[in-house]
Amino acid sequence: MNSPEQVPQDDDAEVVEPARPRRKGIYALPNAVTLAALFAGFYAIVMAMNGRFEHAAVAVFCAMVLDSLDGRVARMTNTQSAFGEQMDSLSDMVSFGAAPALIVYEWALKGQGKWGLIPAFVYCACAALRLARFNTNIGVVDKRYFQGLPSPAAAALVTGFIWVMDDAGFKNVSTMPGMPWVAAAVALYAGLTMVTNVPFYSFKDVSFKKTVPFIVIVAIALLIALINLHVPGMLFGLFCVYGVSGYVVYFMRKAKGKPVSVIATSTDEPDERGLH
Repeated sequence: MNSPEQVPQDDDAEVVEPARPRRKGIYALPNAVTLAALFAGFYAIVMAMNGRFEHAAVAVFCAMVLDSLDGRVARMTNTQSAFGEQMDSLSDMVSFGAAPALIVYEWALKGQGKWGLIPAFVYCACAALRLARFNTNIGVVDKRYFQGLPSPAAAALVTGFIWVMDDAGFKNVSTMPGMPWVAAAVALYAGLTMVTNVPFYSFKDVSFKKTVPFIVIVAIALLIALINLHVPGMLFGLFCVYGVSGYVVYFMRKAKGKPVSVIATSTDEPDERGLH
């Protein structure tokens, strides 16, 4: 058998090395934003332990803003990583699971003894279940909707209620008749809604790169002005509307005999349009 002919190499030819696969590492920028969100959740817990509930609520809302930024920063800078995804989930569990549960317990439930632990723990457990289900179903859920109330919105319901009440002058709530029960109801509603199959709009199909009518910009300016009138009340009101919107969609579609599941019928096309 003859050996293949050797092709003479040109001395002036540039040797192109094969591209090495990109190393899966830890990227500083998006994870720094995630750590900032984690610190906001930790700070909220510390403030609640010191009885400064307004600061605790504000810290949770700051964590929400930071949580919405880390993924966008990672996509804009092309620095997504499996490490970042896991870090984000752990940060969410602290900021939107443990922190709101501890804040509502310190604010209103600790005077109820062991009974006060139940609503706070149910909320915390539901947040963990919600995050675990989100991570496992991420590839088969219609991305226009969340399966159950997202944990940041649930945290906004609980801490927003506390922020409004504290701003209105309600102090030593754990000793007030009736108020602990109201706080427990809010915590249970937010927690249990997280683990339902009710569809909540995700706003993920909203593109900021497309042109919009001029009236949309006017509406945004008006919304900002309305929020500025009374920040705690307006933010809590917005999240209350969002917190019941999923049930409205669910029962409207049920009444019309339409399917309401957000699970896609094909794992090959998780972005297909419409509920299933």
